[in-house]
Amino acid sequence: MSSRVLIVEDEPAQRRILEEMVKRFGFEVITAENGQKALDLISGSIGSSINLAILDLMMPGMGGLEFLEKLESLRGDLPVIVQTSQGSIETVIKAMRAGADDFVVKPVSPERLRVSIQNLLKVNALTEEVKRLNKKVSGELTFDDLVASSPAMANVLRLGRRGAQSNIPMLIEGESGVGKEMIARAIQGESERSGKAFVAVNCGAIPQHLVESTLFGHEKGSFTGAASKHLGKFLEADGGTLFLDEVAELPLDAQVKLLRAIQEGEIDPVGSRKPVKVNIRLISATNKNMIEMVKQGQFREDLYYRLNVFPVMVPALRDRRDDIPALTNHFITKLSAEEGRKVHAIAPRALEMLKLYAWPGNVRQIENTIFRAIVLCETETLDVVDFPQIAALVEGYDVLIPAAPVMPVKKVEPARAGQVSDGNALGVTIVTDGGHIRTLEEVEADMIKLAMHRYRGQMSEVARKLGIGRSTLYRKMRDLGLEEAVG
Repeated sequence: MSSRVLIVEDEPAQRRILEEMVKRFGFEVITAENGQKALDLISGSIGSSINLAILDLMMPGMGGLEFLEKLESLRGDLPVIVQTSQGSIETVIKAMRAGADDFVVKPVSPERLRVSIQNLLKVNALTEEVKRLNKKVSGELTFDDLVASSPAMANVLRLGRRGAQSNIPMLIEGESGVGKEMIARAIQGESERSGKAFVAVNCGAIPQHLVESTLFGHEKGSFTGAASKHLGKFLEADGGTLFLDEVAELPLDAQVKLLRAIQEGEIDPVGSRKPVKVNIRLISATNKNMIEMVKQGQFREDLYYRLNVFPVMVPALRDRRDDIPALTNHFITKLSAEEGRKVHAIAPRALEMLKLYAWPGNVRQIENTIFRAIVLCETETLDVVDFPQIAALVEGYDVLIPAAPVMPVKKVEPARAGQVSDGNALGVTIVTDGGHIRTLEEVEADMIKLAMHRYRGQMSEVARKLGIGRSTLYRKMRDLGLEEAVG
């Protein structure tokens, strides 16, 4: 879903001009003819969905400065662009002190307004990402911080919040990549253990002979290679939450000791002479059908019912497609900042394509897909061409690959001085007959023609061999006038 902009302007003509201008930028628009109505909208049911406000300072009744003062208590985080026909330094200072984030003078140019909106939305999104990351690190992440507003996730959030109010063992079920660990972190963040240790263990990644030591710890010298004492994950999580991911992968002998640890609230470190008391909140997760594993004797029935006291099923991403736009924008903001790229949006057609894809790898796959697209993208907006693998699998979105060019057959001759031969009768001349160096554009054009012929017009292979992105290849072909040669 695109960002929503609130326009607060008392003049009807100016309000309509701004509305049409902002809509052309690709944003949703709501309008208010005065400050009071704008405050009512912000404090109402749609208030949380407003991402930015454009505010006229000079209005009858409640003026822009008074509006900014009252906005602070409602939505202090809401970016505000102030506009007025009086562009004095004193007016600017008053507006900024009152909480405005940017200032434009009427009549504002479309480009100036577009840049201001995009910059403020980007900064605000980055701020939210930083807050979310800090909460995750500190163990204070809550369900309000998750990107999970679709109806399919409503039951997950409801159960998660209920379960967080007690110390009951919880089992989170769902396909790989749906975000089970994030649900577990949100459960801790809304529990009395918020801010305490959150220790995640991937049970499927522990070597079988080290499972007991990893979970319960060991004493120095208890076995070959035990050069020092090791606390183990249970003691690391003491006072906080222990998250056992892929718990179904635990071997049967470790399942026995895990059952005792849960029942008695104490563990037996390898080589220790006495048990050690621990106080942990246990949350487990699996992508397996554990009931079937119990029937087949692959998982202990008594342990299964100990872990599955409060089950939570997280739906696959294909069953919560309404979350795809928000997840996409979330990862664009996060990954663009990490990679230092200027990508800040996705084209509507590309977003529609992502919503139609099945996403077998769920949220993890969409994150990796956005990551790859950002690395390849050469503009500020992701488009269909930046998702070639997804486009090939969604009907109606194939990225067209130009046909192989028809190249004239050349007589096999040895490469002459100043010519780079490809070993197959074709070459790229780098000097003229008069001995002068050819222009870089001419050499580039010949190199692209040569690669197109050698790899039969397969654009992905041509781009890979030339060491450039496919979108760069298309752009160079357009700039060098080579489109007709492959059309």
